Amino acid sequence: MSFKKKIFKYSLVQRFLAYIGYLYILIVCLTSRINIKNNMLAKKMWHEKKPFILAFWHSQLMMVGYAWKSKSVLNMLASSHSDGRFGAYIAGHFNLKNVSIMAKNKSPSLRKVFKILNDGNYIGITPDGPRGPNRKVSEGIIKIAIHSQVPIIPLGFASNKNFELKSWDSFLITYPFAKCNFVWGEPINIPASTKDSEIEKYKIILEEKINFCISSAKSELNA
Repeated sequence: MSFKKKIFKYSLVQRFLAYIGYLYILIVCLTSRINIKNNMLAKKMWHEKKPFILAFWHSQLMMVGYAWKSKSVLNMLASSHSDGRFGAYIAGHFNLKNVSIMAKNKSPSLRKVFKILNDGNYIGITPDGPRGPNRKVSEGIIKIAIHSQVPIIPLGFASNKNFELKSWDSFLITYPFAKCNFVWGEPINIPASTKDSEIEKYKIILEEKINFCISSAKSELNA
């Protein structure tokens, strides 16, 4: 393990870097023009206190807090390793809360997720995270939707001033003084009777819907 990675694992270092990250995001949002499209359904579900699963690519995590226009907390699924803790520190500055889904035996535990949804709260998932492949939906989010009978709502983001990190997800960093667009997609309702052999179909549907939201957000930049 490199020296940088060892240092990054320390909680104090992560908290400091997370605060720097929060300040940067705040500057971006204060200096940029942010437009949000097609969020009428989300507003309706917030008002009626009906739960849903928000789905977006891992590369678009930086700005997602500014699409969440509800006093209700968005519970973001995260791993329990250092990257997940770092994300939790940044999320703590916004109306987001990271929820670890790793049990003591290191295997994934979804009990917390189902309890959150059953209580009428909201879950955010990056279906290609935490380690990829990039922009490929894993089956986890589909299974959660099947067993909870809660709809998935896709979200896409685009900005006209940005760069991509050389990371597995090509993480998007938006510059200050940018034009930014969020586009919410149509909900995906997956029947409880869905068979394992049909999961792949819904994975593709979700991929296409998230990518369509991103394409729409990009096209709006030139409108």
